[in-house]
Amino acid sequence: MSTRQALVVRGGWDGHQPVEATELFIPHLTANGFEVRVEESPDVYADAATMAGVDLVVQCMTMTTIEREPLAGLVAAVEAGTGLAGWHGGIADSYRASADYLQLVGGQFAHHAAAAPPEGRTGEQSDNYVPHRVEMTPAGAEHPITAGVGDFELTTEQYWVLTDDYNDVLATTTTAVRPWGPWNRPVTCPAIWTRQWGRGRVFVSTPGHRVEVLTDPNVRTIIERGLLWAAR
Repeated sequence: MSTRQALVVRGGWDGHQPVEATELFIPHLTANGFEVRVEESPDVYADAATMAGVDLVVQCMTMTTIEREPLAGLVAAVEAGTGLAGWHGGIADSYRASADYLQLVGGQFAHHAAAAPPEGRTGEQSDNYVPHRVEMTPAGAEHPITAGVGDFELTTEQYWVLTDDYNDVLATTTTAVRPWGPWNRPVTCPAIWTRQWGRGRVFVSTPGHRVEVLTDPNVRTIIERGLLWAAR
């Protein structure tokens, strides 16, 4: 039996630790029979011959830009059956200027709540860490990615995402009203979702800001399962 191929594409904003974060999951992929190739740019997506043999793309590429040819190559590969998976800004805050990418992934980072200004803020990333709950949906309770994982608490960035109802939402999180915020009612957003695009599967976990979040037992279990689920 041939070895399945995983392509890890990483880079962008260093605050999301793209190298350290992806290195955390590469042993999981190799232990499950994948040969792993690592690229530091999305340009590889434009190589049709390479992409035809890829069973899973793991993307950890916050912000940055993507050219027309690589984007078309990624979309074509997923439509043909290549899985696409990732976490946090590495997949949900990538290529902000691309509507086609947003449609493929099914959700885009818009905001995360912050500590009270100004006394609660230090100028560090931790200004955006808030206690919040990730709550499983009825679909999530039965899905192989999240089955057996109950609701859990995190203190980290809580993503408010712009999304659509084509996603299969496995877990949600609700951003509370804050006296210093402009919104006046709680806002519930998907926290973990899947999406079928052509013959390919897409998996997104919004928890995963840094390695310390990715090593949370619930988050790590969900992502490890999500990578395997998404793969061709």
